[in-house]
This record gives sequence, C-alpha cells and structure tokens, in this order.
Amino acid sequence: MEPVIRHENDEISKRLYVLVNKRLNAVYGCVQAGHAVAKFVMENPEQKWNNEYLIYLWADTAYWLSKFEELGIACTPFQEPDLNGTVTAIAVQEDTGLLFQGLKLVE
Repeated sequence: MEPVIRHENDEISKRLYVLVNKRLNAVYGCVQAGHAVAKFVMENPEQKWNNEYLIYLWADTAYWLSKFEELGIACTPFQEPDLNGTVTAIAVQEDTGLLFQGLKLVE
C-alpha cells in the first residue's frame, strides 16, 4: 500500500475507496462504483474528500458491508435496482487504506 500523502498544511489527504462487487465485470463494476461515489457525495456534504484520491477495489461487498458495521466505520453502499437491490459498490473514506491491503485494484 502506498504511504499516506501529506500536503503543505500537513493534513492527511482524504482518500475515497470504492469496493466493487467482485462478481461484476470491470466496466459494469466501474459504473456501479460511480453511483456509489455520487451517493457518497450527496449524502455527506460535510465530508473531507476533495476528488483527489479515488481508488476502486474488487471485494465481496456483502462481507465488507457487515465488516464496516462491526467496526463502526461509516460507508455508503449502492444497491442496484436492476440486480434486485444487490450491493454493487460501497464508498468509504479512509486515510491509510491499510484495512484494504489484501484487495486488488479494479483494472
């Protein structure tokens, strides 16, 4: 995982991670991730993410949704109506990404 980035004001640059349902193909998964990002921004007007770091990762979204709940980590899931409400992507703001070390980038 890359190191935490610091700017002139020495604040940690916020990163937005989007966990994409690993059962989707890359193109459809990225579309779903875009929905999760839009929902995150709309539901969190006071958030600190400034469109600088956006990282898409393949994941078991059902597992991670329950993991975030267990850890008390706020997240924004997107459920696709055309897939019977399946959680297709989850946006979560995280500073270091250490929690996601084992996940692969969507390419």
